Amino acid sequence: MTTITTPDEFKQAAAADLAVLREKKPLVHNITNFVVMNYTAMALLAVGASPIMAHAHEEVEDLTAISGALVLNIGTLTDYWIASMIKAGKKANVRNIPVILDPVGAGATRMRTDAAKKIIREVDVSVIRGNASEILSLADETSKTKGVDSLHSVDEASRVAGILAAELKTVLAVTGKVDLITDGTSFIRVQNGHPMMSLVTGTGCTATAVIAAFSAVNPQPLYAAAEALAFFGLVGERAALEAGAPGSYQVKLLDHLYLLDPESFKKGIQVTLND
Repeated sequence: MTTITTPDEFKQAAAADLAVLREKKPLVHNITNFVVMNYTAMALLAVGASPIMAHAHEEVEDLTAISGALVLNIGTLTDYWIASMIKAGKKANVRNIPVILDPVGAGATRMRTDAAKKIIREVDVSVIRGNASEILSLADETSKTKGVDSLHSVDEASRVAGILAAELKTVLAVTGKVDLITDGTSFIRVQNGHPMMSLVTGTGCTATAVIAAFSAVNPQPLYAAAEALAFFGLVGERAALEAGAPGSYQVKLLDHLYLLDPESFKKGIQVTLND
C-alpha cells in the first residue's frame, strides 16, 4: 500500500490516475436518483469512464460483477431501490469492487437516515461522500459525536469526521467550501472548487460519481476520493471562468470534465495532507 506524504507526491499520483482512467475507461454502475441520472451519466463519459444506470433486482448483481466501481445514491428513494442497492453492494463486496455511497438527504427524514445506515450495516462501503449534515446523521446512538452544529470550521470537521470514519471503518469525504477526506487516521483537505457549484443541481451527486471513477483505477479509497474531489473542484474553477450563470455553468462543467488533461490537473491541485 502506497503512503503519500507530500502535496507533490499527491499531485503526481493524481495526474497518473487520471491518465489511467482515460485509458481504461472503467464501467461504473450507478443506482442513483432520477434527478441527476442523465447528467451523471454524461459527466462520467466526459471524465473518461463508461456509465451504466440500472436498479432492477434481476440484473443489478450481474452488472455490478462486471463493473469497476458501484455508486449507491439514495436521492430518490423507495424500499425497492434500497433492496437493489444492498443486492448490488453485496455482490461488489464479493468481487472486491469499490462501493461509493451518497447518503443524499440523510438526517432530513427517518427513511433516508435509516436507509443509509442499513446500507452501511449490510455492505462494506469504500467511501461515503456527503455534506456535513448528511455525514453526521450516520452516527448511531452510541457514537462519540452527534449533531451538526460542531461543524463550523475545517478544524472541527476533521475531529468529528475522524472519529466517525474510524467508527464506520470507511473513508468519509465531507464536501463543502474546503473538502475533507479522512479514514480516521489520515486527513486530506482539498481547496479546489467554486461557489457556483452550489447553484447547479446534482454537483454533489456528480462528485460522488467521479469518486467512483477514480476508485476504479486507484485501490486506496482515501487517495481515490481526494483525487476525484480535487479534479472536480478544479473543473468547477475552470468552468466558472467561462460561465456567468448556472445554466451555462452546468454545460461548462461537462466541457471541462472532458478537457482537463493530466498535466493541467497536476498543476492546478490545491491540497494539504495531515495538516
